[in-house]
Amino acid sequence: MTKTKTKADALPRAIVNQAWIIVLGAIAPMLDSTMVNIALNKLSADFHQPLSSVQWVVTGYLLAMVIAVPFTGWLNDRIGGKKVFLIAEAMFGVSSLVAALSGNLTMLIGIRFIQGFSAGLITPLLTTLLVDVAGSGSMGRIMAIVGLPIMLGPIFGPVIGGLIVQYLSWRWIFFVNVPVVIVAFLLIWLKLPAMTPKNRDAKFDWVGVTLLAAGSASIVYGIVKASVKASFTNTATEGFVGLGVALVVLYVIYAYFRKNQVVVPLTLFKHRNFTGSMIGLVLAGIVTNGPMLLLPLFFQNLRGQTVAEAGLSLIPQGIGMLMARPVIGRYIDRIGARWVLIAGLAVTLVGTVPFLSFDQHTNFWLLMVVLFIRGLGAGAIISPLMTDSFVGQDLKLSGQISIAGRITQNVGGALGSALMATVVSGYMTSHAAAMVTGSLTVTAQAYQQAFIWAVACTALLIVPAFLLTNRLGHKAAPATADVKEEQA
Repeated sequence: MTKTKTKADALPRAIVNQAWIIVLGAIAPMLDSTMVNIALNKLSADFHQPLSSVQWVVTGYLLAMVIAVPFTGWLNDRIGGKKVFLIAEAMFGVSSLVAALSGNLTMLIGIRFIQGFSAGLITPLLTTLLVDVAGSGSMGRIMAIVGLPIMLGPIFGPVIGGLIVQYLSWRWIFFVNVPVVIVAFLLIWLKLPAMTPKNRDAKFDWVGVTLLAAGSASIVYGIVKASVKASFTNTATEGFVGLGVALVVLYVIYAYFRKNQVVVPLTLFKHRNFTGSMIGLVLAGIVTNGPMLLLPLFFQNLRGQTVAEAGLSLIPQGIGMLMARPVIGRYIDRIGARWVLIAGLAVTLVGTVPFLSFDQHTNFWLLMVVLFIRGLGAGAIISPLMTDSFVGQDLKLSGQISIAGRITQNVGGALGSALMATVVSGYMTSHAAAMVTGSLTVTAQAYQQAFIWAVACTALLIVPAFLLTNRLGHKAAPATADVKEEQA
């Protein structure tokens, strides 16, 4: 009986093999983003620029991902997923090589936009292609596979990045991408099945994409300007955020009249679990990406660790995320996303609240335990939200759903990085007199202030969590039932 159930629950080998090939293509972009985080201090020193300017190396990458995501669905329809994947891999490899050779910060930030754009083509394709192959009934287990590079990034990215920066140069963070991309490109080309374009005559929604991309980019840019000014109350921030909100409102009006002929149809929001997923993904981007920017700087600037030591110190968090991954997929399929996310948020809070009082004197092993706990919880945040956005929806709209999810997650990630940098820079600027004396107390308080925002956004995520699917005591979601009927 047990053996039969296990075989029934197992994913077909062909689907698993395709999932791993696609995951390989995402390894370089995922590792790259976490490796760059730990190199920010070194970049700041080498280019003689403040954190508020250098953080554009991270934020620009995320911002370009936001702009690129809407193009994925159209390209997938026109030329097929495999070709889009190969083009994006090639772009990422070439831009990595140019980034490694950058002569100044402006050039590096510019090429990071191209890197981010290519990564923005890759990440939505992961989900879209697998949903098309497997259907949404196995999405929890599929997401557990696809999420692996996201999990591996926090474990190996800071360690590899720290060792590279410590013993080689920050340039090797980008050089190391090149051989990885070459191997991934060849395997995708040779092993991944050909993907027939869904609609060669598909028209690109230029108006919708422009409004959505420009709106989200304007909001993020406004927050970034706040980090430069070290204050949220400045003309640039208010102007760009206001413009961004206005453009998003215009998109909503435009999409209302265009029905399903837009990049993100408003009909998707008829399902409350989709609405909850989209709100949650913005907050989740802040909760995950914000601390990813803070923690390497916390260990280096406050606790005096080398960049390699800071990378090693982040391993417990990554291990926690990796350990949570296999359990999450099974429970999302079994009990629904709502309670998996709520449990993840509770554990994440246990692993984040202590940072409100942690400073340079905090016991190192206590820090490691708390980071491990935070990793366990953080590993259960993105997957439930991304998975549940597909439940109950028409699988013909899988591309649009994936685009919506990636846009909101990337906007949240860019907001998280900019927000944390703004809080830290703002606090240090307002306490400049104490900073002159070399007091580490002010530095500790600056990071504590930033973690207050991380805690607040984590707690706020509980609200959209209650909009997600709850399968406890209820019948399976419609999309899952449909898939089972088709397989029968």
